[in-house]
Amino acid sequence: MASVGFAVGLGNIWRFPYITGENGGGAFVLVYLCCAFAIGVPILMAELLVGRRGRMSPPGAMRSVALQERRSKHWQLVGGINLLAAFTILVVYCVIAGWVLNYLFKAVVSGFAGVDRVVAIQSFTNLLGDTGGMLFWTLLGLAITGSIIYAGVKNGIERAVTVLMPGLFILLLALVGYNVVVGGFAEAVDYLFIADFSKINASVVLAAVGQAFFSIGVAMAGMMTYGAYLPKSVSIPRSVMLIIFADALVALLAGLVIFPAVFNNGMDPAGGPGLIFKTLPVAFAQMPGGHVVSVLFFLLLSVAAITSMVGLLEPLTCWLEEHKGYVRHKSALAILVLIAAFSVVSILGYNTLADYTLAGNDINSTLDYFANQILLPIGGLLIAIFVGWFIRREVCRTELGLGHGALFRVWYFLIRYVVPTAVFLVFVLGVGE
Repeated sequence: MASVGFAVGLGNIWRFPYITGENGGGAFVLVYLCCAFAIGVPILMAELLVGRRGRMSPPGAMRSVALQERRSKHWQLVGGINLLAAFTILVVYCVIAGWVLNYLFKAVVSGFAGVDRVVAIQSFTNLLGDTGGMLFWTLLGLAITGSIIYAGVKNGIERAVTVLMPGLFILLLALVGYNVVVGGFAEAVDYLFIADFSKINASVVLAAVGQAFFSIGVAMAGMMTYGAYLPKSVSIPRSVMLIIFADALVALLAGLVIFPAVFNNGMDPAGGPGLIFKTLPVAFAQMPGGHVVSVLFFLLLSVAAITSMVGLLEPLTCWLEEHKGYVRHKSALAILVLIAAFSVVSILGYNTLADYTLAGNDINSTLDYFANQILLPIGGLLIAIFVGWFIRREVCRTELGLGHGALFRVWYFLIRYVVPTAVFLVFVLGVGE
């Protein structure tokens, strides 16, 4: 459930709708689902396998397993890439989590009463221009995350997610049901599930791989760290399928919550990172009992954001404990201070530094591209190669508990041949386009 909480977060509810809107709707969704199941499942199984066998932070686990297999200790650099991805994502992600907390506060105070499209857009614009306000909410999100990390795995992470994650599923289903009655639902279904294949190109496929990896949590250190905590009695394949199904389901439900509001209010589905903050307040304002529903929604979205931040922060904390010998609370505090300092750059990227670009992209778009479409595919590719070609077949079979059946043979074929080839080709073609 902690892994589901890590996978199911803002990547599904905040990022998936606007990335889908920017990449052609149904065609992107189809490619995303194919990437999640055909590429994400094998790599995630491999990542948990390495984590459980290594029983350390990602660099330590990679090094430990490599030495067990009499391979080079330099495989630990793959774990380092994973940690860099986690750090880069967290710098941007904590600011978005701050937006969610800010909107939770607004929901509690007003329930978005009287908010229309113009007011919603202006309110979000005002938030982006308020550097001090964004910093306050960002630091609050980091403080909450740090307190959970400080409490540890059992008392902090597991206790938080096992109670609150099911609530998010239930509320999303209720909001989808509301959209069926209110309108815009048919257009949203067409947009999400009718594919225009002419819109598929290498950059769309790379974006789908990046979204699948980001959403699931592949190659960003969290899953490998949770794998280190996974008891031998727990089935890795069964856990992975639960994670992927939950992740894909929440992403699709989020689309069916967001896009009806988009089409009902004449908004652009390619509305960028602010899409849910511009659309949902309008929907809540028009909804019977919208005050209560808005509070519940942003409360649970805050939970989803925090649990994902926990999954990103935990491997960094774990690595610092191993590398420097710090006690847990000191490691967590050091990482939080570093993230908070770098988050200022992300915050300024929405206002003061908004005009500074690199290759035509603003600061946050550049960080997002570097993490999700460079580091995650490279990290996933190297994990697949390591497990497929540098760990003995019998070790993989034992860790996965699949025996000598067809399921193991299919996974082994995918992790050795299909996944590395697919990720490499998509990465090269997508980056070059």
